[in-house]
Amino acid sequence: MTLYVLFLVLTAAVLHASWNLLAKKTKGRTPFIWLQYVASNFLYLTFLFLIKNGDGSIYSQPLLWFSLTSGILHCSYFIILQKGYRSADLSVVYPLARGSGPLFASIAAILFLHEPLKLGSTIGLFLIIAGVLFITGLSIKKENNSRIIMGVTYGVLTGLFIALYTLNDTVAVKSYGLSPLLLTLATNIFSAILLFPFMAGQKTELNREIKSHKWTILAIGFLSPAAYILVLEALKYAPLTVVAPARETSILLGVFMGSKVFDEKDGKRRLIASALILCGIVVLSLC
Repeated sequence: MTLYVLFLVLTAAVLHASWNLLAKKTKGRTPFIWLQYVASNFLYLTFLFLIKNGDGSIYSQPLLWFSLTSGILHCSYFIILQKGYRSADLSVVYPLARGSGPLFASIAAILFLHEPLKLGSTIGLFLIIAGVLFITGLSIKKENNSRIIMGVTYGVLTGLFIALYTLNDTVAVKSYGLSPLLLTLATNIFSAILLFPFMAGQKTELNREIKSHKWTILAIGFLSPAAYILVLEALKYAPLTVVAPARETSILLGVFMGSKVFDEKDGKRRLIASALILCGIVVLSLC
């Protein structure tokens, strides 16, 4: 990995953890997510006329289909993620969401692509699963077990959609030469269109979100695409198996932020569990 790629990925990790912290604070629902997409489209609109695909064009059929598919997956991702943040701690949902994506990808490769279960893969999967179990800390004596279970459920579901849209967008950038910025902008436009029908009758909620969280909406509208564009740009110069584990350093940042900003309990245990998950991702990437 070159210093340029490392810079892209680590910057993306910081931006990603930061906008998730903001999202957790708002506990926003679908109107908030839609406003976030609208803000993002507004902020990045000027770039739409300055960028082109690898073949020199702005519009292409692969861009249409990949951005539409990515829009569906990203909408599902954001809705489930925000539901998780309303139901559980950031230091539970965030690391599970980021760690379960590679876990799903590896299991799918073993089950459906008949890839051999190597020793390194076994160790990596074991570390991730151990981290997941350690982060839950379930006990029959604990009163907040239901909250932790909700966090695990939504975290893992979020990870599933992370795995799906990452695969979709990686193919778009590496195999079809689509511009990362153009793909992200087109995805955001489709996402806003897809969520628009659900805004019917939500005028009061939309006004409330704008009044209460307008600066947060603008911040996430800028930070979320920026973080993802940096990752897609890095994928043009380095394989996914290298970019993915470096990107997931955001796991540790997310848990640290959750413990410090929201005073979430079990911060040390969750940080250790997140480190196990991150180590598992690194080991999987080396197999």
